[in-house]
Amino acid sequence: MSSSLLFGVATGPDLLRLLAVPVFAIAAYRDHKTRRVANRTWLPLLVVGAVAVAWDAFVVFDASTFQRRIFSIQLVFSLGFVAPLGYVFWRIGGFGGADAKAIITLAVLFPIYPTYYIFGSVYPIHNAPLGVFSFTILSNTVLLGLLYPLTLAVGNIPRRELTPAMFVGRRVSLENIPNEHGRLLETSDGFTRRGLDLDALRMYLQWRGISLTALRSDPDRYRNTVPTEPNEPGDGSISTERRFRHRDDEGEPIEDDPWGIETFLSEHNAYGTTPTGLREGIETIVESDRERVWITPGIPFIVPMFLALTLALTLGDILFAAFSVIGVA
Repeated sequence: MSSSLLFGVATGPDLLRLLAVPVFAIAAYRDHKTRRVANRTWLPLLVVGAVAVAWDAFVVFDASTFQRRIFSIQLVFSLGFVAPLGYVFWRIGGFGGADAKAIITLAVLFPIYPTYYIFGSVYPIHNAPLGVFSFTILSNTVLLGLLYPLTLAVGNIPRRELTPAMFVGRRVSLENIPNEHGRLLETSDGFTRRGLDLDALRMYLQWRGISLTALRSDPDRYRNTVPTEPNEPGDGSISTERRFRHRDDEGEPIEDDPWGIETFLSEHNAYGTTPTGLREGIETIVESDRERVWITPGIPFIVPMFLALTLALTLGDILFAAFSVIGVA
C-alpha cells in the first residue's frame, strides 16, 4: 500500500495517528495520579482512528489484490481480536474500564503498521510478521507490565520486607490507607490476593461521614449503628479534601448488620464489593494490633501502555527486536 508522504515524514493517516501520543501521555499521568481517566479522553481518538482507516482504505482500493487482502486481514484482526480482548479482560476483572477503552481505541487507531521517515531513518525499526500494530502495542504493554513485580521487589528490599508478598505489594501505615490505591493483601486469617478494594473503603467512610482514624478509635460506636443521614459516597477516588458532612451523632442502632455494610451496599454498588469482603477488610484494619499492613497497589495499566506505544512507534515490536539481537529473527 502506498500513498504520498506529507512533509516527507509520513502518509496523512499515519501523521493523524501521532495524535495518540500526547493523549496517552495525559491519560497515563492521570492514571498514575488518580487511577481515573475520563471517558471523553477516548472519543476524539476513535474519530481520528476511523478517519485514518477510511483514508487507508481509500488508498488501498487502487493497490494490488494482495495488498488489499493483507490490509483486510490486519483490519479484521485488530477490530475482531485486539478490541474484544480489551473488553474480555475488563469483564473478568483483569483491569479497569479505562484500560479496556484504551485498548479498543488503539485497535481502531493502529490496525496496520505506520511508517515514519525521520533524518534518513525509518521507524518503527522492528516490525512483527503479522503487521497488526495494535497487537504489537498490546504485547509490548504486557512485557513492560512484567517488570512491575520486580520494581515492587526492589523497593521492598531496603525495608527488609523479604516475603513472597514483596513481588505483589508493599506495607503501608494503617492511618495512610485512605490515601493509597489498590487492595488489601491481608484479612484477619492471613494473606489474600483479593482483599478489600480501597476505593470501596473510601466510599464507605464517606457514606458514614467519618475518617478511618475515628472508625479505629471507637469501633464499638460504629459497629452496631448506621448513619441517620448518610452522605453520597462518591466514586472512591483519593481527594486531598474530603467533601462530606461529618457525623457526630450515635446513628441508628441496627441488628444483624455489623458496621451497616448490608445497608450501605443495598444502596450503592462499590465496584462489586461484597458484604463479606468489605466487612473482613474493615475488621482487619480496625482490629489489627500492627501499625502497617500489606496492600497491592495494582498496575496503572495505561502507564505501561503509553510507554509501549512510544516504544512501538520507534523501536517497534520488543519481542522481535530481542529475537533480532540474538539472531533468531
